[in-house]
Amino acid sequence: MHSKRARLDRFISSKTGIGRRDVRLLLAQGRICVDGQPATAINQGVDEFSKVSLDEQVLQASLAPVYLMLHKPAGVVSATRDAHHKTAIDLLQHPQRSELHIAGRLDFNSTGLLLLTNDGRWSRRISEPGGITYKHYLVTLEHAIDPDCVEAFATGMWFAYEGISTRPARLEIIDTCVARVSLVEGRYHQIKRMFHRVGNRVSSLHRESIGALALPPELAAGDWRVLTSQEINGLR
Repeated sequence: MHSKRARLDRFISSKTGIGRRDVRLLLAQGRICVDGQPATAINQGVDEFSKVSLDEQVLQASLAPVYLMLHKPAGVVSATRDAHHKTAIDLLQHPQRSELHIAGRLDFNSTGLLLLTNDGRWSRRISEPGGITYKHYLVTLEHAIDPDCVEAFATGMWFAYEGISTRPARLEIIDTCVARVSLVEGRYHQIKRMFHRVGNRVSSLHRESIGALALPPELAAGDWRVLTSQEINGLR
């Protein structure tokens, strides 16, 4: 989902039909307000979370931003709708759930921390492959993990389908068949494909945390809660 961000002059013009040159005059006269304050720049950015008014007329009421965490169970699709399977949205009982999208999907049978929001800019910072937010996964494998995999993950792997090399990932071997993987990307089935490249197969994958935000142990599979202000800002 893309944030509906626009320059103030273009926004006012599209809402009122007033020419952008005339918007400058309205601005100089202090007749345009954004979030209750007189606007001062025609190139000021506004989005769906901005309250914009001209004189006493509200051109856009501000949309309340929503940030949720969900403990995704296996067998649930990371999607807003699906004709055949239960989706992450189906698990929510929230008045604004129809406005939400997922920030960083999990595979159908994967479990763990899933974030949902109506703030496109916030979600892109978290989920874009070029970002810097580490995601941490607990992975169970079918076979014993070769210690050489640590270097292979750190070096990166070439994915011919996308024509890219994966960015360095951290692999910590916890037990014979259990590892923790930390990466900043979210390529299609990336962890499964990386282990397949080194001759192993993922039995289960659980996302423990995104950045410093960890899935609370008390949040049962299928349950959700609203993020705190500290958690939201920590992921910004």
